[in-house]
Amino acid sequence: MLHSMTGFAAHKGMANGYSWGWDLRGVNSKGLDLRLRVPDWIEGLEGVLRAELSKKLSRGAVTLSLRVQKDDEDSQQALNLGQLSTVLEAMAEVETQAMDRGLSLAPSHASDILALRGVLDTASIETDTKALRAAIVADLPDLLTSFLEMRRNEGEALDSVMKDQLNQVEALTEASAEAAEKRRDDVAANLRANLARVLENADNVDEGRVAQELAMIAVKTDVTEELDRLRAHVVAARDLLAKGSPVGRKLDFLMQEFNREANTLCSKAQSVDLTGIGLDLKAVIDQMREQVQNVE
Repeated sequence: MLHSMTGFAAHKGMANGYSWGWDLRGVNSKGLDLRLRVPDWIEGLEGVLRAELSKKLSRGAVTLSLRVQKDDEDSQQALNLGQLSTVLEAMAEVETQAMDRGLSLAPSHASDILALRGVLDTASIETDTKALRAAIVADLPDLLTSFLEMRRNEGEALDSVMKDQLNQVEALTEASAEAAEKRRDDVAANLRANLARVLENADNVDEGRVAQELAMIAVKTDVTEELDRLRAHVVAARDLLAKGSPVGRKLDFLMQEFNREANTLCSKAQSVDLTGIGLDLKAVIDQMREQVQNVE
């Protein structure tokens, strides 16, 4: 079964006097790019979560956000002075750059600064966060289950669309073969006419050179290899779809091969009908390539 790289899941949990909210999002990417935004005061949490995500995901730009708060009176909010200093320095630089360009910025309010991530931390009087970390990690599978389910559903839709597109490519390939066969007589007639014109206007023609030129022309107009490779690529693509994710990279490479054969087919066409079919073929391949970009 195919899996899409696009997905979203949200989940809430609580344990040991704490509550938390998860947010997991995924989009397409060439590789696996994990971006975690988790409380740094829970020792070792990010490393464990990163390892667990890597076991279940093979590709995609995935962002995991986690907000944790203590539910009783022991929790308190405190300024993160280091982060506050960084923010204020950045604001001063922005204002300086704006003034140098003659721009006027609206005044900042303390509430705006406090709302920035990391400036105001939720801290706890507890120093041992092992139990909290274990509870949060134990809650991760529920989030991942929802996330992977959405990716599978998206993958099923991609599978259906791509199978239909492969059917179109197959049909257009066979239509190309028929068009190539129909143009055979026209190509031969043109070749004979051109050859006769050359022989009539040239003395002491090198028969060997003429034979060589004819062979080159024949190669430049023969699309048999391109059609055979297109048929083989259709078979390979269907095999990959049947195999299921992770096959995104292989499908992406195969789309490049599809496109290369379609381009060569158009360049060798020498026929209005064959050129039209080749252009239709390229359009379907481009559409299929867009879908492949989302396959894990």
